[in-house]
Amino acid sequence: MCGIMGYVGPRPASPIILQGLKRLEYRGYDSAGVAVADDGVIEMRKAAGKLERLADLLDESAPSGRLGIGHTRWATHGAPTDENAHPHADPEQAFAIVHNGIIENFFELKAELTAAGRTFASETDTEVLVHLIADEYDGDLAEAVRRAVGRATGAYALVAMTVHEPDTLVAVRMISPLVIGFGDGETFLASGIPALLDHTREVLVMEDGEMVTITPGEVRMEKLDGTPVERESFEVDWDVEQAEKGGYPHFMLKEIFEQPRVIADSLLGRLDGTDVTLEDVTWDEEFERSLEKIWITACGTAFHAGLAGKEMFEGLLRVPTEAVYAHELRYRDPIVGPNSMTLAISQSGETADTLAGARLLHERGSRLVAITNVVGSALTHYSDDVVYTRAGLEISVASTKAYTAMLIAQYLLALRIGQSRGVLDTAMAMDVARALEALPGQVESLLKREEGIDEMARYLGAQLAEKDDIYFIGRGLDYAVATEGSLKLKEISYLHSEAMPAGELKHGTLALITEGTPVIVVNTQQHVYDKTVSALQEVKARGASVIAVAYDDDTEIEHYTDHVLRIPRTMDLLSPALSIVPLQLLAYHVADTRGLEIDQPRNLAKSVTVE
Repeated sequence: MCGIMGYVGPRPASPIILQGLKRLEYRGYDSAGVAVADDGVIEMRKAAGKLERLADLLDESAPSGRLGIGHTRWATHGAPTDENAHPHADPEQAFAIVHNGIIENFFELKAELTAAGRTFASETDTEVLVHLIADEYDGDLAEAVRRAVGRATGAYALVAMTVHEPDTLVAVRMISPLVIGFGDGETFLASGIPALLDHTREVLVMEDGEMVTITPGEVRMEKLDGTPVERESFEVDWDVEQAEKGGYPHFMLKEIFEQPRVIADSLLGRLDGTDVTLEDVTWDEEFERSLEKIWITACGTAFHAGLAGKEMFEGLLRVPTEAVYAHELRYRDPIVGPNSMTLAISQSGETADTLAGARLLHERGSRLVAITNVVGSALTHYSDDVVYTRAGLEISVASTKAYTAMLIAQYLLALRIGQSRGVLDTAMAMDVARALEALPGQVESLLKREEGIDEMARYLGAQLAEKDDIYFIGRGLDYAVATEGSLKLKEISYLHSEAMPAGELKHGTLALITEGTPVIVVNTQQHVYDKTVSALQEVKARGASVIAVAYDDDTEIEHYTDHVLRIPRTMDLLSPALSIVPLQLLAYHVADTRGLEIDQPRNLAKSVTVE
């Protein structure tokens, strides 16, 4: 997730673009840059780091042209460096582009361009596009962009400019967002409405597969096949803060509703039939076949994702797997065998305890694999391999979409390794792959269904808001989800919440269950379904108020519960990606009912970089 800003009109472009990027910094902040057409050349200023570094460069020397593009980056290909910062230009600096998204076939395109004599200045997938546009240009920028993107596959939004047409921007949207803003003799482009509100409230949102050619006084929109598009602009009545949140009252709720796109992005270019391609994983099949032990180490939400990983790796791969809190591991004396792999999971890649625990296992001979959301983070430097989660920037301290992306990364690893080891036959591998591909649509339908999972969570949240103690239970993968659901509730509502395996209730905690005590159960794992129902009967007999998360077609669960939060049917293995969603919403609505600061809960930070 990156921020794009473009401008064409009578005013100097640089300050307008910089101002827009400041409104979009929530979309990415590891590097930033601008490109401005100025007196027959494209001048670029760009720098790694926060936007202030770019602002300092522009203070020293700002291009004075009236056509420009800018970008604030959340890295997906290439570390956050000056060279990898956008915009990117061809070697003659006659063309420049900014880009948000992923070009799936950039390896092949780059090899082709390199063989033809093209040189590259960055590690990014984006740079291949500007070379393609330069190659295709014959006097019409729109046609050159059309032909260039016709050779690329992936999800992206891009904006292109050239010195040969100094009053024209051309933009294409393919899944990643782009919005046009209309001013008085000037036109704006941005990846989000917040960037436009200082200049105009008349906007038009581009749709997938559309291309727009923009000059100061004209906007021409068409499909990539050339079919004209006519659509009316509209007036935005949000303030800037609301716009940054996409109209949602809190970033947490916005990020919950972003999960269908996060899952789709996490699978993009990585799953082709049953073939799994992980761009920064370098081991061979022999390593996968010889694997004898998997370690998973993490903290907080990442650890709960690891608990689900432990269940899936042991179940699918038949490889002994141990999930251990990193802050405990770093002070242990673990026995590490020669054919082991460590998955170190951290959204930021900077979590101090996770770094220490991962290094300990690595130093003792385990291959270290980072699962992280941040390109170039400390964890990636220590690791042998990296699986990037592609969750984009997550603002709320309470993690939601990053958790889901961590699950998807582990599913992909399990599918790949399982086939290499011969424990997943073709039919089973295809079942897993198809179920993975269905997940984005299933999560989206869950969030948008007519009966309203959000409305049900709001209703139940109001009931739970005045309770003192809340218990979450489940077995296997359901227990892993229960731990994360409990954490979400306690960290933003400040209520006491506790998760445990369903069978553990009778070993002490049942003494705390009295009339009206809330018990939330996740029950999707069919092989232990009846055992979990037995635990429900125990708490119901003692007066508990039971809320279940269960499949749509599970009619039996209603006999043992007071309320059911329904999810679409999927493979039990993949159910955590669905069953966590109603628990995230439930936690959100409890905290909202209590009137609390949801995005920045007390005493907590987004990334724990100290011991």
